[in-house]
Amino acid sequence: MKFAVIVFPGSNCDRDMYHAVKEVLGEEADLLWYENSNLENYDAILIPGGFSYGDYLRCGAVAATSDVMKQVREHAERGKPVLGVCNGFQILTEFGLLPGAFMRNQNVSFMCHQEELVVENNETVFTSGYEKGEIVRFPIAHGEGNYFCDEEALQQLKANNQIVFTYKNNPNGSVSDIAGIMNKEGNVLGLMPHPERAMEAILGSDDGMKLFKSLVENWRKTYVTNA
Repeated sequence: MKFAVIVFPGSNCDRDMYHAVKEVLGEEADLLWYENSNLENYDAILIPGGFSYGDYLRCGAVAATSDVMKQVREHAERGKPVLGVCNGFQILTEFGLLPGAFMRNQNVSFMCHQEELVVENNETVFTSGYEKGEIVRFPIAHGEGNYFCDEEALQQLKANNQIVFTYKNNPNGSVSDIAGIMNKEGNVLGLMPHPERAMEAILGSDDGMKLFKSLVENWRKTYVTNA
């Protein structure tokens, strides 16, 4: 499986994402500068965390106007997987591939620590390796991780089973403890905590490995088995 890791000015988790996929998972991966990226021959798109364009205007707002995001939309519309983590999640909401928006953390402070999450939906290409209700530990590192959507959008997320991860102990004030959501089609996932930083036990948790393994295994079932 071949992954594209999109790099924007200000991305700072791109190498973490690349290391997780290439060195730990053992799959193909490329770091692609946003200005001259061609996503045509990639199986999955990863949008990493950081502070794209210095988080000016709103987090992810400037990156969402980049031409490469039009390719990301086309990739998603073909049913291929897209994962946006932290700032990548913010970019996906700003671009409209996922509903909602992000505000400053409730305590108005940047937070960086391990956080426990609950797997709310394990029937996705990203989470099939987990048990429903399983508690996992991913690190967080954000100042604007407070996810918000209006009541109508929240009810749609719940009705369509689009809430994939919630916080066990909500650290930032996100509505309904939301840590990660997907689109209705189930191939675009936005996640505020960092699974790519939870790939090796020496880092404090390897719970992120199941997410990336799920993605690879489901891709192989779909595209290799049926080839």
